[in-house]
Amino acid sequence: MSDVRRCARKLRLLARRKLPPGLRLVVGLLLMVMGVFGFLPVLGFWMIPLGAAIAALDFKPIWKKLARR
Repeated sequence: MSDVRRCARKLRLLARRKLPPGLRLVVGLLLMVMGVFGFLPVLGFWMIPLGAAIAALDFKPIWKKLARR
């Protein structure tokens, strides 16, 4: 189980560093949509929480900007 968490943490950090803010939301939503088809061999249900974590990276900066107003 720790290997899965470590891999998910690495993917989140990679997304935070390499993907621009608008694209992170799109990638997160795509992962969640593809996770719905988790019964297929290549796709998996693990994509849903990972997609939610990547998409959530974009919401924090938006809320900080709104709170400053």
